[in-house]
Amino acid sequence: MNNNSEKWRELVKKERAIAVIRSPQFSVGLAIAKAVAEGGIKIIEITWNSDKPGELITKLRNKLPEINIGVGTILNHYQLKEAIDCGAQFIFCPHVNQELIKTANTVNIPIIPGALTPTEIVTAWQAGATCVKVFPISAMGGVSYIKSLQGPLGEIPLIPTGGVTADNARELIEAGACGVGLSSELFPKDMVAGENWQAIAERTATFKQSLLLKS
Repeated sequence: MNNNSEKWRELVKKERAIAVIRSPQFSVGLAIAKAVAEGGIKIIEITWNSDKPGELITKLRNKLPEINIGVGTILNHYQLKEAIDCGAQFIFCPHVNQELIKTANTVNIPIIPGALTPTEIVTAWQAGATCVKVFPISAMGGVSYIKSLQGPLGEIPLIPTGGVTADNARELIEAGACGVGLSSELFPKDMVAGENWQAIAERTATFKQSLLLKS
């Protein structure tokens, strides 16, 4: 495990929440990122199927130097290289690809592949994953599934996404998750459509505070 991976894992354990932004419009993605950062989020993932994701990551690295900015939905080596070149500080994938994990480790960048079954989770971890994204957690029963995995796989740091809400985020962490990934829970469609960035910042701050108060 490389040093950057260890540091990133510790950051997740401290902050607990990762904002996942998938935006069809560059300016909207930028505004959402600024709003959740104002609300206290320190880790932001920009999905690669957003509008101009590479440009957005580069822009955010410059605008929000105190925030850890990474990329999600990386499917192949070409996308991985582009993401690294534009300044992504961590990589999320929706699947387990051992070659992608190996490449990320070679260049000393944290990588978090997506897995669902125990076999996939262990395969990702043994291949050198920084953490393992359990996705979509809602399809497997949410909190109860994370809790069930702790017996045999308690040493593997898990980050559930896909169905994480303000109501179950704390429970997922208490069940053993090292952190959680949230998207529209932090920035509902109506707030985004109304460009109500301050409301998103306040919503994020309320969520983050409730998460940390109980930790």
